Amino acid sequence: MWLKSNVLEGDVVVLEPIKLEHVESLASAVQDGESWQLWYASVPTPEKMYGYVEKAIEGAKSGQPAYVVKTKADNQIVGTTRYYDVKAQHRRASIGYTWYADTVKRTAVNTECKYLLIKHLFESCNALSLEFKTHYFNQASRTAIERLGAKLDGVLRSHQIMDDGSIRDTAVYSILSHEWPSVKNHLLAKLAKYT
Repeated sequence: MWLKSNVLEGDVVVLEPIKLEHVESLASAVQDGESWQLWYASVPTPEKMYGYVEKAIEGAKSGQPAYVVKTKADNQIVGTTRYYDVKAQHRRASIGYTWYADTVKRTAVNTECKYLLIKHLFESCNALSLEFKTHYFNQASRTAIERLGAKLDGVLRSHQIMDDGSIRDTAVYSILSHEWPSVKNHLLAKLAKYT
């Protein structure tokens, strides 16, 4: 497999391959806030966490690694993230299915998670590009993606039917391999502000 489920470790977080034993901790983390109530986000309710984790594990078996996000300071699981839509033959993947407990939002957690995932993709896996996709109306997610240094490729209109029957327009962003050195410097400078 092109992408393997390796542990990725930074100064603030450790990304560990997701397992069924993480369900209870993730259900606790998602209850720190009410992200699952955002109509434009795909965050599981505490009751649906088992199925969410099962699906992530199945994806990991087919080369789409999924992770729990653990803070190193207190060894707490505070969210999840993963690679998906992996195209090994084209050396590209998407990063998403990311959500966090409210207590770690607007901290170094997301920046370092993305730094570790992007670095692994470009430096260990020799990727050509990566994508981020989010609901057009998910402004918080779009702002966070842009803050990382990704560029808007466009909007896929009427791209998906949501669980509630509404139609999702999807904003697609990317970072290309030749852009990684600059994006890396940008992310390292952002992380340095947290120390």
